[in-house]
Amino acid sequence: MLRVGVMVSGGGTNLQAILDSIDSGKIQNAEIVVVVSNNPGAYALERAKNHGIEAVCLSPKEFSGREEFNRAFLKKLEEYRLDLIVLAGFLVKIPEEMVKQYEGRIINIHPSLIPSFCGVGYYGLKVHEAALDRGVKVTGATVHFVDSGMDTGPIILQKAVEVQDGDTPEVLQRRVMEQAEWEILPRAIDMIANHRI
Repeated sequence: MLRVGVMVSGGGTNLQAILDSIDSGKIQNAEIVVVVSNNPGAYALERAKNHGIEAVCLSPKEFSGREEFNRAFLKKLEEYRLDLIVLAGFLVKIPEEMVKQYEGRIINIHPSLIPSFCGVGYYGLKVHEAALDRGVKVTGATVHFVDSGMDTGPIILQKAVEVQDGDTPEVLQRRVMEQAEWEILPRAIDMIANHRI
């Protein structure tokens, strides 16, 4: 059984998609053992508790500096003996030591078709604003392995989503989540849990 930790900063809609996929059997041989957030107000923590999963909040603001936070973050994760770390809207830069320690075992969902609209500064609604400003006709989402860069690791899955006339960033964000993110993130976890990647 693959031991999964999910890192979140907000509402946890991708976390919910993973939970639903485990419950329905779309993800097999995997269990979420902890949900970690940097944001004490993240609704994702409630989703975890409602599912009987340990919910942990570790905020960089609670520490004297980033190094101290990074050490505490890594130490906390080690307690759970994780096989896979899933970044599902986690707005904290992953410490270099963590990338090395969990090499090939951290995945991220990004709301664009990488290499478009990714890297430093591209997160949340900013991605969709940039896509609309550029006038693209197709956007989507990407699941990729995390390496030492920002959105630069090997791609696992991508799914395209059509941009429609009159889309606002919020409307496009919702469509990308529903049609792409909530499908390919659970699929990637299932592929990893069942050695198909």
